[in-house]
Amino acid sequence: MDAVSSGSPDWSIRFLVRTIKILSTLGVTAVGTLALVLYFAQSSLIYPSSFPAGSRTEVQTPDRYDIPFEDVTLDTPDDEKIKLFVMKQGGAAAQEDLSVRGNTVIMCCANAGNMGHRLPIASAFYKILQYNVILFSYRGYGLSTGTPSERGLKIDAETVLAHVQSDPVLKHTNIVLYGQSLGGAVAIYLAEKHEHEVAGMILENTFRSIPLLVPSVLPLARYFTFLCHQIWPSEATLAKITSIPVLFLSGDKDEIVPQTHMRSLYESCKSPHKIWRQFANGTHNDTYAKDGYWTAIIDFTTDFIDKKKQ
Repeated sequence: MDAVSSGSPDWSIRFLVRTIKILSTLGVTAVGTLALVLYFAQSSLIYPSSFPAGSRTEVQTPDRYDIPFEDVTLDTPDDEKIKLFVMKQGGAAAQEDLSVRGNTVIMCCANAGNMGHRLPIASAFYKILQYNVILFSYRGYGLSTGTPSERGLKIDAETVLAHVQSDPVLKHTNIVLYGQSLGGAVAIYLAEKHEHEVAGMILENTFRSIPLLVPSVLPLARYFTFLCHQIWPSEATLAKITSIPVLFLSGDKDEIVPQTHMRSLYESCKSPHKIWRQFANGTHNDTYAKDGYWTAIIDFTTDFIDKKKQ
């Protein structure tokens, strides 16, 4: 399976590392050039929405995995159009029976590709855990309009949550946020803003913040973190979450986001129900495929999410 379909391919960080290594050999002028690149090309580095080729025009659909779905387009408050797949459990009769209160996961994707590349993970949530699944492409990704930015992605996430809360079936379910890498930052933002509206959160291989991530990838870049305008202050935001259960899923061989970032997030979390699960030899892109990953999510669901059913 390629890196994009595996779930969380921070291609921007790899590109950044290569760029810095090349420029650092060229002297002072190159340092100035590097600073300009980091500032003006920052959004392109963090949100490589056109990678791999075809990501803005070709989006796989859930029927490839034999999952029924609705192809939905949402209008954001700032007039962008966000595409999402809504995958509900059961037929029409089951959806009308509101006495059956299930679980719904909103999947916040990593920073490359589009929502179609995350269908293997969506399929596991749908078929193994029997969750309703909401999968969406941020603005500027896949067939969604606009240009990605921290502010914009936050608006997109808010718009998707509002849609779930207005759906006649899904509004009666427990809402769980799931985020990988960049998606973890999106999920943390959404959870802090709507802590009393969501049942739990699952985070995989995400970072403390963009400025804190760059120096750990390459020490030279620590001198330019003041140029970061895309911040995603996840560590500070997570510290404000005090009640919902949070599951931390960490690959111990993550080559993109050092595991110390996940450890710091875990330690900063003030929820009385926080769970740490570590996966041997799990890298940034394949942790979801390691033994015990889905068992950890099943246990989390059984212990904390299902108990919220009324």
